[in-house]
Amino acid sequence: MTENKHKLLEVKGLTMDFGGLRAVDSVTLEVYEGDIAALIGPNGAGKTTFFNCITGIYNPTKGDILLHPKGLKTRRLNGLKPNKVTEMGLARTFQNIRLFPDMTVLENVMIGRHCRTDSGIFRAIVRGRGVREEEQQIIESSYQLLEKVGLASFANEFSKNLPYGAQRRLEIARAMATEPFLLLLDEPAAGMNPQETTDLEQLICKISAEGEMAILLIEHDMKLVMNISNSIYVMEYGKKIAEGAPQEIKDNPKVVEAYLGEETDA
Repeated sequence: MTENKHKLLEVKGLTMDFGGLRAVDSVTLEVYEGDIAALIGPNGAGKTTFFNCITGIYNPTKGDILLHPKGLKTRRLNGLKPNKVTEMGLARTFQNIRLFPDMTVLENVMIGRHCRTDSGIFRAIVRGRGVREEEQQIIESSYQLLEKVGLASFANEFSKNLPYGAQRRLEIARAMATEPFLLLLDEPAAGMNPQETTDLEQLICKISAEGEMAILLIEHDMKLVMNISNSIYVMEYGKKIAEGAPQEIKDNPKVVEAYLGEETDA
């Protein structure tokens, strides 16, 4: 299944200790171009800690995080700051919404474009022609992203006034504004009602189908995970206990015992 695909992310033996607690224990994971990969497991399994290691919030105790951008040399992400990881082509959303509430929807996306702009502080102050042109390009590309996630009609609304599901989609748009080739979504469906979850499912599939970026998500909504993922990794107590296609995971007794239970029959 992955033979002819380019490997984008390679995590080898990732371990994260906090004092005497081992939150992530020698986890290995790979994400390929075109993938929608899911990382699942009970609360406290170490999933968000794993994301935090990949995105530079934590420097892992052991292991390697390797990025293989297409056509470019491999980069080791261990120890890089979050902004540098973003510049390398990884973007993420968080469990708790982190929008700028008193900025407009459009401005929130424009902020995401910051790491791809050329204007330095001096040029921004002087506001020469080049800066003005770049600013216009940022506005236009940000608006196009809002169209993609179905929020263009809210462009001038304060983000705090959006419905919850729309705020989640805005977070995804802002992450996409950094032009990643790998998008990490941390529980994107958390707190959503069924219609919002359906809209989210359609959006993730649309992003994937357009081929611009691979997706790795942490999610507890098993129906969503099974509907959209082509590969699933399962964690429990910091360890990876299974990996495979949705049907393999659904039928895996260790996974059923650890996490899925009777939900898989729903």
